[in-house]
Amino acid sequence: MTVRRLVLVDANVLINLAHVNRLDLLGALTDLDFQVPMEVLHEVICEPGRTRVRECLSRGPLQEIQLSTLDELTLFTELRAMMGIGEAACLALASCRGALIASDEKRVFRREAEARLGPGCILNTPGLLLLAIRRGLLTIEEADGLKSDLESQRFRMRFGSFQEIV
Repeated sequence: MTVRRLVLVDANVLINLAHVNRLDLLGALTDLDFQVPMEVLHEVICEPGRTRVRECLSRGPLQEIQLSTLDELTLFTELRAMMGIGEAACLALASCRGALIASDEKRVFRREAEARLGPGCILNTPGLLLLAIRRGLLTIEEADGLKSDLESQRFRMRFGSFQEIV
């Protein structure tokens, strides 16, 4: 039996995957268990992304999770003073449950996440697409098409083609 690694998903990654209609990748990466805090779901407000995320939740590749222990709630309150509600929920849950985080956030969030979880704890949108390529779920051409679609929505990746980083 394969052990699945828990990944807490932040709003920016959800929005990006919903925008390119590829939330299905969350279910296809079978060694990862993608969960999303309720606080993050409230940040996904634009259509059709909101509907696509709800459909993904109802189909099962993405599951809602809640802050529930005293440690999680205490850490969430501490983190909330320095970052957004969704980021604070993801980081509190990941810290307490030994999970990875899927997020494109930088600066304070990235520094806090790496300090609390260690290097390599964040899987961003390009990283998820690269993982899908390496697992045979996407071709480089398909990933480059998704990259182009995301860039039309002002999400920039620091490389020209996935071919450069495979």
